[in-house]
Amino acid sequence: MKKLLNLSVVVILLVILSSCGASNAFMLNQNQNATQVHLASGNYRVVDKVRGSADVSYVLIFGGMKKKQLFANAYANMMDQADLSTGSRALVNMVTEEHLGGVPPFFYKRTVTVSANIIEFDKTSSAK
Repeated sequence: MKKLLNLSVVVILLVILSSCGASNAFMLNQNQNATQVHLASGNYRVVDKVRGSADVSYVLIFGGMKKKQLFANAYANMMDQADLSTGSRALVNMVTEEHLGGVPPFFYKRTVTVSANIIEFDKTSSAK
């Protein structure tokens, strides 16, 4: 009986202390601008890749911020790192990833990461 109790305690501790997580990636066009950009074969070059993230922790499902605000903070973090003020630059191929880890419902942490490529348009090519 004592072995069964010890084994049960070990199994319960392993389940509680193991790190579980789930991830999601959204490859949607979240950039809803009305600007028309014509990407011809030679009128731009990829300059850099930027990434911004934000996370929040919950204890017993309480705490943190709303999911919409978390996505907005991650996007703002990415925009702070992207230097779009120099030249004709734009963000393309924007990907939003979400990771949920921890031991729900006791403790879990949600991390949102937004990444995109920065392209710069050549000044020598003319628009048609």
